[in-house]
Amino acid sequence: MCTAFCFAGILMFEKKTELERKIENNVMKVQKPARYIGGEVNAVIKESDSVNHRIAFCFPEKYEIGMSNLGLQILYKSLNDISAVQCERVFAPDVDFEEIMRKEGIPLYTMETKTAVKDCDIFAISLGYEMLYTNAVNLINLAGINLKAADRSEDEPFVIMGGTCTYNPEPMADFADAVSIGEGEEVWPEIVAELDKWKKSGGSRKEFLKALCKLDGIYVPSFYDVEYNDDGTIKSFTKNYSEAPDTITKRIIKDIENSVYPTSPVVPFMSTVHDRSVAEIFRGCTRGCRFCQAGMIYRPIRERSREKVRKIVEEQINNTGYDEISLLSLSTGDYSDVENLVTDLMSFCKRRDVSLSLPSLRLDSFSFKVMDEIQGYKKSGLTFAPEAGTQRLRNIINKDISEEEILSAAEQAFELGWHNIKLYFMDGLPGETDEDLIGIGDIAEKIVNIYKSIHGKTGRLNVTVSVSNFVPKPHTPFQWYPQDSDEEFDRKHKLIKERIKPMKCVRLQYHDSETSFLEGVLARGDRKIGRVLEEAVRLGCKFDGWRESFNMERWEKAFKNTGIDPEFYARRQWGYDEILPWDHISTGVDKEFFMKENEKALKGEITRDCRKGCNACGVNVNLGIKCEVCNN
Repeated sequence: MCTAFCFAGILMFEKKTELERKIENNVMKVQKPARYIGGEVNAVIKESDSVNHRIAFCFPEKYEIGMSNLGLQILYKSLNDISAVQCERVFAPDVDFEEIMRKEGIPLYTMETKTAVKDCDIFAISLGYEMLYTNAVNLINLAGINLKAADRSEDEPFVIMGGTCTYNPEPMADFADAVSIGEGEEVWPEIVAELDKWKKSGGSRKEFLKALCKLDGIYVPSFYDVEYNDDGTIKSFTKNYSEAPDTITKRIIKDIENSVYPTSPVVPFMSTVHDRSVAEIFRGCTRGCRFCQAGMIYRPIRERSREKVRKIVEEQINNTGYDEISLLSLSTGDYSDVENLVTDLMSFCKRRDVSLSLPSLRLDSFSFKVMDEIQGYKKSGLTFAPEAGTQRLRNIINKDISEEEILSAAEQAFELGWHNIKLYFMDGLPGETDEDLIGIGDIAEKIVNIYKSIHGKTGRLNVTVSVSNFVPKPHTPFQWYPQDSDEEFDRKHKLIKERIKPMKCVRLQYHDSETSFLEGVLARGDRKIGRVLEEAVRLGCKFDGWRESFNMERWEKAFKNTGIDPEFYARRQWGYDEILPWDHISTGVDKEFFMKENEKALKGEITRDCRKGCNACGVNVNLGIKCEVCNN
């Protein structure tokens, strides 16, 4: 038996490609080799004879981050459900392995079959966060693909980008052959169908792109030209291919109940950021916070039924062996039947010794019946998001929650036995004053005092105050506002820190001002930013979302070398009459609605929750879809 086993091993070794041998010879020289070997439970590997189209699907971050991305898992299943398609995962190698790859001539490769990305038909890149842009550009280079779409030869893969950041695709336009705008479950099978037809026709690269641009939600940057005014603003945005659409409207899954969802997701060999099973219960949000891009671009709300969620949970636990399940949405507490859903799931979780995680809860919608249901079983901390320290500022940002509601929720939580609370706030918001910042400390202090009144002391209490810097994002009512300077952010952080310093059980966390500034530049960037990204990568910028990797000096040099002023994008007040870099992209929400919301913010006026009546944002009319919550 031993001889047979060894002989089989020799045969397997002899079948290995040169690329596989190089990977095998070098992967054990780096930290966390499990990032690079593949072969995980539920990974899909098809017989090569049955595969006509190979798609390398990339989340341009480290493996443990990318494997925690639900969008990747959904599209992985959507594409692999097509019999003739092999969709394979690609992640960014950490700096130690990338150094070896470049030295040993190992190109960027796929996890499943160790195929060089440059030998695939499509290199799909998901951009969920602006600080991934340099990683994406670097990976195109590491794959051996020409950086610029205009320079690619007929036999190179098509680079197609998607994800939240592509609602403003312009900073990455030079590098993308095409961009998928919106939710991808339905559009990717359509892309594959066009790929199949194009291959059979023997057409040119451009002919495939012409076919793609006629699909709803697909943007081909090369079919549009941009002209600029002397002051740097956009003068015109015009088509150079007559059949390209004037406006690219996002794709949306209208029937989320029956949409593709991974019930056998790939299970990593190593720990990941979110090392658990995930059940998405709904998409969209009805709250209308004026700073929140996700709440605007994912409109309208669409829920999965309680029965469907339970089925997903049960199948995922059976197929993965995870001991924790997390319910995912922008606001879990806003699920229309959250109490019955959680009660239902808890009976299953207790039988299977599985814990239930409820992130993204709202203070004003939080069900304390739900809290009581889960409090005695693998209980962890609670996370709330007041966002602003005073009622005046909460009205400006349309966060319709009172201080009384915040404190009442904390009191009930403490009475039910919670000792750890995290509070999310923002600083640098439009209309903000120092009183609003001091108000953050005031809320924390009142919560501490409530805990004292219930338990007599603060010995077990831990309050974390997390403050993120406001970044104006496209397709929001605040998209025209300037961002604070680094110095102003630093001053505000110091002010908050001094206010909470006397409270020993309160800990302050805040975001770095330099990365927030760069995020703002990239978020509102136009095509000229592509030159900066290319130069930044040449200078060594990558993993910019990691504090230990971020290097602002390199970025400053990249801006200087390309003659681009970053302040122009992040720190000036934009005008209503400007052509915005993303004006040709439609989320379904009317631009006029954003203007009206901005004007209401200046007056401190609240816009009602969509559940209480339609606010005529335009999304239902423009997308031809009925909101399942407000019924409009």
